[in-house]
Amino acid sequence: MDEALERGRLRVAGFTNPEMEYQLLRQLGAIRYGGAALGECLGLAQQIEDGNPQSWVDAFAAAAARQQADAERRAARGHAISARDGLLVACNSWRAAEYYAAADDPRHAQYGLASRDCFLAAMRVGGHHCEEVTLPCGSLGLPAYYLLPAKVGTEPGKTLMIISGYDGTLEETWLAYGRAALERGYRVLLFTGPGQMDTLRFHPGLEFAPDFERVGTPAVDYLLGRAETDRARIALMGISFGGYFATRIAVHEPRIRALIPNSPILDLHAYMTSFAGFDPARMPDADDFGVADLERIPEDIMPVQTRLMSRNLMLRVGGGSFKAAYRRLQAFRIGDEELAGLRCASLALAGEGEGREPIAQYRRFLARVPRATGHLFGKDEGAEGHCQSGNLAFSAAVSMDWLNETFA
Repeated sequence: MDEALERGRLRVAGFTNPEMEYQLLRQLGAIRYGGAALGECLGLAQQIEDGNPQSWVDAFAAAAARQQADAERRAARGHAISARDGLLVACNSWRAAEYYAAADDPRHAQYGLASRDCFLAAMRVGGHHCEEVTLPCGSLGLPAYYLLPAKVGTEPGKTLMIISGYDGTLEETWLAYGRAALERGYRVLLFTGPGQMDTLRFHPGLEFAPDFERVGTPAVDYLLGRAETDRARIALMGISFGGYFATRIAVHEPRIRALIPNSPILDLHAYMTSFAGFDPARMPDADDFGVADLERIPEDIMPVQTRLMSRNLMLRVGGGSFKAAYRRLQAFRIGDEELAGLRCASLALAGEGEGREPIAQYRRFLARVPRATGHLFGKDEGAEGHCQSGNLAFSAAVSMDWLNETFA
């Protein structure tokens, strides 16, 4: 093209690698609620080597440091709105760098804590009421945030609890649904459990556990200890793996009055094996491998991105090997009898493009839960992907409007 006819050099181009393309879409989806900028995301994509996690980490960490420094300079000059907006973008860029860092790499926690620091600074400079909370889980304390909408006192009101999944964070959850809930007058509790990203920042090596009710019950106890909570209007939302966590909590916690699993994962082992294409829990022992074996596997057999994701899975699920990790996942399931006993109003969310097994579990939830309704997002809505990352505003409209009508 004649350069004289060009209006700019930026190009709308992503990655051929499906996982990296999804992660880019995830970052772009955060634009709606202030977590990214289109031009920066596309510019970074041009710098990143397709399918190379280290290239992604380096690019987003450098961008996050630049964005944070710029926001802090604006805060020092008294530009609160500009500083808040910049800190939220930096927060999400640090999260993107954290995502592709190995769980046992010191940068994983470093970048995660930097994301947390930027978020809390954004809340302070932006005038949001945000409290750092520590919830008990056995002998450990797990991080959480409690937020109040503007112009709300201590009178009891509707509350939304949100738990994310395998690689979501408290800060990303605020960008995806927390802000939308606050705008609609909800008190919001963002919380986390063993194995999740925020927990790893403080408790490295703490593995996922199937019994997430031991996380949910203390969270509900905390809310009921606050004057701002209307005990008849407590809702729980779970995102990604959080669809399992939230459903498991609601099955065991009758004080939850409304449930939104996005999507409803009822058998985490079946869910994960559907993406693997085979069941690693049944692989021959001779083919099994551990974390220490990964570097000896040729790249033509296991690409670098697959190696990283396998490493993180073994470290976070536990068991000591790839086969053992998938065997551990077999405990993460919710039976039909438990689903039949779930009495709260429930809204199941899923996208048409998520795959056969996720949609099968979504339909099973609708068939087994007495008061369940559902919404299956489509391609025309730009929300057919996992957790509707391509259209978070529409996902929030569907879920929050349903919740408002349920609590009316």
